[in-house]
Amino acid sequence: MELRVGQVVTVFRSRLAAAAGEEYAEHATRISELARTMPGYVEHKSFTAADGERVTLVTFADRPSHDAWRDHPEHRAAQRAGIDRYYESYSIQVGVVDHAATFSR
Repeated sequence: MELRVGQVVTVFRSRLAAAAGEEYAEHATRISELARTMPGYVEHKSFTAADGERVTLVTFADRPSHDAWRDHPEHRAAQRAGIDRYYESYSIQVGVVDHAATFSR
């Protein structure tokens, strides 16, 4: 994936609650599939650190596309479920790409 100026990148850091379980996995799969259908969606990738912290990077083509995803009713419901049931903690950082460079051998 090549970042481009004007894209919006979200960094979502989280730690799952001990009781998150299978319900979380199913919900996360559904929301991941939904994100891919959104206009302006570029990509998302998730990583888990050795200490259990999870990081998801989500990229949209522009601010209106990002905001449409942020405000999508099913995504909003998932956010609420995250607070109520899935996450021990989380943080979100959103930024607009103002410089991008790539290297590939």
